[in-house]
Amino acid sequence: MKAVDREQIAELCAGYRRDGKHIVFTNGCFDIIHPGHIYNLYSARREGDILVVGLNSDDSVRRLKGPRRPIFTAEERAELLMSFFFVDHVSIFDEDTPLELVLRVKPHVLVKGGDYAPEDIVGRAEVEGWGGRLVIIPEIPGFSSSDIIGRVEGDRPPSGMEPPAV
Repeated sequence: MKAVDREQIAELCAGYRRDGKHIVFTNGCFDIIHPGHIYNLYSARREGDILVVGLNSDDSVRRLKGPRRPIFTAEERAELLMSFFFVDHVSIFDEDTPLELVLRVKPHVLVKGGDYAPEDIVGRAEVEGWGGRLVIIPEIPGFSSSDIIGRVEGDRPPSGMEPPAV
C-alpha cells in the first residue's frame, strides 16, 4: 500500500518507529516529474529506511502555482511517484504547507531541495525539536516544472544542464 491518507500514514509511521526504522519525509507538487525530482527523491531515500512523500493536492497546487497548474492531477502525480522503488508511501495533502502531515509522520529526517533556505522550510523547527534533522539536497540548475513548462511554451531556451550522477 503506497498511496495512503493522513490517518493511515500516521499509523504506518508509528509502526515503523516501533520497529526502529528511520523515516524520511519530503514534499512537493511534483507537477512534471523531471531529473531534479528523481535525484532529490533518490537522495532523500538514502537518508533513512522509509521515504514518505507529501504531495500537494490539485487545489493546493493551484493556490501555490496559479490557475494553469497542475498539469497532471494529484492521482496521476501520485501514480508516477509510487512507481519509483525508492518511494515507500505517498500522501496527498490539501493545505498550502505540509505541516499537518509532518506532525503525523514525525520523520527522523526532513528533506527539501536546495532552492529552499533552512529558515523557510515548513516543519524544520518541529522535526529538529523532537531530535530529527534537516537535509537540503543541492539544486540541479535548469530543472524545474516551471522551466520545463516555459520550454514547451517557447518562453525559455533549454538549459543544457546535466543531472549529477547518483
